[in-house]
Amino acid sequence: MNVTIVGGGASAHVLIPFLSAAEHRVRLLTRRPTDWSDQVALELQSIDGELERTYPGELSRISDDPAEVIPDSDVVVLCMPVCKYRVALHNLAPHLSRDREVYVGTIYGQAGFNWMVDEMVRDHRLGSVVTFAVGLIPWICRVLEYGARGVTYGCKEVNAAAVSPRDRFDALNERFLDAVCERWLGKGAFVEADSFLSLTLSVDNQIIHPARCYGLFQRYGGRWQSADEIPYFYRDFDELSADILRALDADYTKVREAIRRRYPDRDFAHMLDYLALERFSYRSENTDIRESFTTSQTLGAIKPPTRQLPDGSWAIDTDHRFFTDDISYGVCIAKWIAQELGLTVPTMDAIIEWVQDLRGERYIEDGLLLVDEESLAGRFRSGIPPVYGIRTIDQLVD
Repeated sequence: MNVTIVGGGASAHVLIPFLSAAEHRVRLLTRRPTDWSDQVALELQSIDGELERTYPGELSRISDDPAEVIPDSDVVVLCMPVCKYRVALHNLAPHLSRDREVYVGTIYGQAGFNWMVDEMVRDHRLGSVVTFAVGLIPWICRVLEYGARGVTYGCKEVNAAAVSPRDRFDALNERFLDAVCERWLGKGAFVEADSFLSLTLSVDNQIIHPARCYGLFQRYGGRWQSADEIPYFYRDFDELSADILRALDADYTKVREAIRRRYPDRDFAHMLDYLALERFSYRSENTDIRESFTTSQTLGAIKPPTRQLPDGSWAIDTDHRFFTDDISYGVCIAKWIAQELGLTVPTMDAIIEWVQDLRGERYIEDGLLLVDEESLAGRFRSGIPPVYGIRTIDQLVD
């Protein structure tokens, strides 16, 4: 197949070698074409940094012009921050084939990706688009040399993907999904998720990042006098941040349980809380949120996203994707659903209020999401259901 990867995130550095090894013709649509080599290698390393295997990969075409890589694509897959998905989809839409079926998906599908593709199809009058979204990124991966070399420390034991129409899952799994994980790593087989909504409400990073950043603000004010004082994001994950994460996940659980009660005949088998999702993905027996972070060797060296201020001190970077993705295209989506279901979600409210004050925007007032405010309703500013014309829970579930 002709597979076009859109964006140059860490995931792209894994997909290129794996897909080209499966004899697909792999292209790349990127804003930085001159920074990419047509040979992209992936290193499989142990958690101790020992090289176990190298997977060579090849790009058949690299461009910043969608007209050069999109028209004859069989699969288009996005590898970029979630808040950039809609912009990318609308930029590539005019170049998608209208004569045959095209798979359009993402390797990280926790923000109503099906709503985004439906919006693209409607606005550009497309047909024959098959939508797919992988619930969580299948591998632990990093960039070693941008555009040339990536690294993975392994993958999840099981992956889930939602596909619409659902009868296309088997074909996508056989021709594409198998080649992005299990064929090369011996595990990480894909199962079909019951719905895109289940992926949207089964969250890990979208609650981990806000909870940890909120905890860092509560403990340190989000500022440090020197870079040496900045704690590690995961290795130093404290009980305060863990408590916030538990409370935020409990708010999500209220939403998940209310959806199940309202639609008892629907299958939401993949709509999972944080620890259940971790156990499903890794087949682990982990029961402690904090320990799962502090003992991780692959996450240990990561610091919070910060920027240096004119006075030389350091502060949390509120323009980072931890805020643009995880709030506007994460917590705010769950808050809207909770609001429509008449649920109180105090931790969601507190985090949204905190972020709006930091960013000087308006998302919420007196516990109600301000769905018509520019900060949420402006073009591509958020992913709350009303921006797609979804006004009821029934529309959301359908």
